[in-house]
Parts: sequence; structure tokens; C-alpha cells
Amino acid sequence: MFVIGSGAKHLEEEISKNAKILKTEIKKFPDGEKYVRILEHGEEVIVVQSTYRPQDEHLIETIIIGDALKEAGFEKLKLVVPYLAYSRQDRVTKEGEPISVRAIMKMLGLYYDELYVFDIHNPKTLDFFPGKAVNIYPAKVIAEYFRDKLENGLVLAPDRGALERAKEVANILGLEYSHFEKERISPTEVKMTPVDVNVKGRNVLIVDDIISTGGTMIRAAEILKDLGAEKVFVVATHGVFAEGAIERVSKAVDELAVTNTIPTKVSKISIVPEIMRSILEVKS
Repeated sequence: MFVIGSGAKHLEEEISKNAKILKTEIKKFPDGEKYVRILEHGEEVIVVQSTYRPQDEHLIETIIIGDALKEAGFEKLKLVVPYLAYSRQDRVTKEGEPISVRAIMKMLGLYYDELYVFDIHNPKTLDFFPGKAVNIYPAKVIAEYFRDKLENGLVLAPDRGALERAKEVANILGLEYSHFEKERISPTEVKMTPVDVNVKGRNVLIVDDIISTGGTMIRAAEILKDLGAEKVFVVATHGVFAEGAIERVSKAVDELAVTNTIPTKVSKISIVPEIMRSILEVKS
């Protein structure tokens, strides 16, 4: 059985085609506080809750859902978080700062036995969760979406740190992969160069975990076009998108697509098949 939080309502219809949705009541009191009521009973349940903006509200709701499920007698709680808020705050850079993702992981661990997240910024931070924690990279659904658009194609990561994502997608498609090397020319200028690959006349897919302002993707697309790439596609797991970023990136590339960990107008790739494969082990 599944419980769908307010941050995952956009996934509910598709999930309901494969699994039972537990009857719940989630609403707000007049003062803005959340109210949760579990209307059915059972032993094991999977809660799906994405924690994009308003992040704090979605996180608090997740905790209250966990408490309500325990109160209703559920013994094993699994939590699927398509997008985990605070995951980029994974280190101390100035004295007195918290490791915010650690605090979030410990909080979730008060109620949930297992945690499944999608393409977390730093997989090592899953060690902060006290139970079983799994990072899912939706390479298969990304690859399938772009399969027909990448004949004689190439998959690139915007930097070496994202190379593993490019590798996973490329291996599914049987394509070559590489990354951009960055070289700082001045305090305000960075040179980006694809490493050891020829992009001329080829369709290129750039893959990353998060797009916020989109500046890196726009610069990468410009470089690829200058080098003779035929078409440039951009994909990310999480479309955080600062104001105007969708429009700016879309103008610079042939297609922009993200998964639906966060609902946006370019969330064209569903992660629900990955939820079914990874948590329920449903073959598809």
C-alpha cells in the first residue's frame, strides 16, 4: 500500500495503476498547520513524498504522516523521496554551520525504516540515515525517452563529477560517453571543453542531477554548437529551475527535459516505473 504526500500528488494517478493507495486525509488548519489522518490499517506501507518548495512544509508533513501511520498500527514504513530538500547542504564551509542534510536524515529516521531517494547530490550522505537507504538513478527511463533522438549520438556530463550519470545512460543506449573539462581562465571566465570526443555532426545529450539557473547547460550547448554538433539535448533528474531558467535553457538547446521528481512544464520523464522496479521489484 502507498500513501501519497502533498508533494507527490502529481505521481498518484500513475502509481494507482500499479498499487493500492491508502485512504488518507491531509489538509491544513486555518492557521496553516497540517492535519493528517490515516483511514485504513495494515502492517507495511510505502510513503511517497517529494520535498520541493515549500520544502519545510513537505518535510513536516512527512514526519506527521509517519507518526500517524505508527499510531494506526503500521509496523514497517518505507519512504520514497523523489527530490530531497537540503541534500546540497552536505558540508560545513563556515564555522557554526550545520550539515543540514544530516539533520534531515536523522529526522526521517525517527519514523521510517527504509529510505529511497532519487539521484541525491552526494550519495555518501545516505550514511546519515539510521536504516536502509538507497539512491536510485533513473538512467533507464532517461535513456528510453531519448533513444530515438540519439542515433549516432553521444552522452556528455557537464563535468567529471557527473560522469557516472552519463556512463549509465550511455551504456543502456550503447553509445559513447565523456565529460566536459573546465579550466578557469579568469575570475569571471571558465573554459569548457569536451574530453577526447568528436561531436561534429552528432546529436549530443548532456546529463546532470540538478538544473537551477541553467548557466552551465547553456554554455555547454553553445560550445557544442560551435564544435559542429547537430542537435543538443539536455536532461536532469531534478528541475529546480530559478525564475526564467526553463525559457533560457530551452532557447539554447533543441530539447530540455527533466524527470517528474519535481512537477514542472518540462517534466517529461516519469520516475514511477523506477519506483515500481526498485521498491516493489515490478518488472516493466
